[in-house]
Amino acid sequence: MNEFRLAAILALLAGGVFFTFVSIVGVLRLPDVYARAHTASQTDTLGAGLVVGAVVLAYGAETEVIKAVLLLVFIFITNPTAAHAVTRAAYEEGIEPWTEGDERR
Repeated sequence: MNEFRLAAILALLAGGVFFTFVSIVGVLRLPDVYARAHTASQTDTLGAGLVVGAVVLAYGAETEVIKAVLLLVFIFITNPTAAHAVTRAAYEEGIEPWTEGDERR
């Protein structure tokens, strides 16, 4: 494995870990279910995508790559769909979004 490929794998892994960490911080720090669902779906999907991209680069053109790409497609479909379902259920239950003057929940 050459140095450029190894650097690309490490960069993708570092990016994936960073965005996953941002997702964790967002879920812990944001005030309501709507903001938390947004950060969880957006940054977690990006973080997982970068990590799966690193796996694809690490394994090359083997059968594991096909599995990794299918996993990536599954993640890109299910994460935003789940976040939408959670926020829609919260809206239908009457949970109001946090606004500037509200206390943190």
